[in-house]
Amino acid sequence: MKVFGITGWKNTGKTSLVERLVANFTARGLVVSTVKHAHHNFDVDQEGRDSYRHRESGAREVLLCSGTRWALMHELRDTPEPPLRELLTKLSPVDLVLVEGFKTEDHAKLECHRQETGKTLLAPNDPTIVAVASDAAPDVSCPLLDLDDTDKIADFILGKVGL
Repeated sequence: MKVFGITGWKNTGKTSLVERLVANFTARGLVVSTVKHAHHNFDVDQEGRDSYRHRESGAREVLLCSGTRWALMHELRDTPEPPLRELLTKLSPVDLVLVEGFKTEDHAKLECHRQETGKTLLAPNDPTIVAVASDAAPDVSCPLLDLDDTDKIADFILGKVGL
C-alpha cells in the first residue's frame, strides 16, 4: 500500500483537494482509501442509537454493520492516540492511502497553501513536505504546484509513490 499525505494549516483547501484527488485516482482505476486526523473530539455515532449506548456503557469497540456498510468504532479510553503506521494496519489493502493531517508523521506530504490565510509555510521546516500546492507563488525549494490543478497534483503524487 502506498501512502501520501496532504497537510497544511486550517482553511487551506486540504479536504477539497483530497476529495478531488480521490475522484481523480478512482477515475484512473486505482483503489483509494483515506485517513483523516481530527484535532478535536468527534463522534460518528448518534446519541440514543444502540451502538452509541454500547459505547457509552463501556465497550472498547463497537462494530456496526448493515447491507451497505460497516464501521468499527474504537474508544481509546485514556490510552494514547495510535501512530499513523498502526492505524494503516486497520485498512484493507488498496493502491493508495491519502492521509489528511498527521503533520508530525514521517510520510511524504504535499502542503496546501492559500495566500489569504496569512499563514507561513510549513515546508521550509519540514523535510517530509515534498511539494507545495498554492494559489500564489511562494518562494519554496521544493516543487510548487497550482492548488487548482488536480491533474498535475495527481500526476506528481503518483510519480512520487511509484504508481
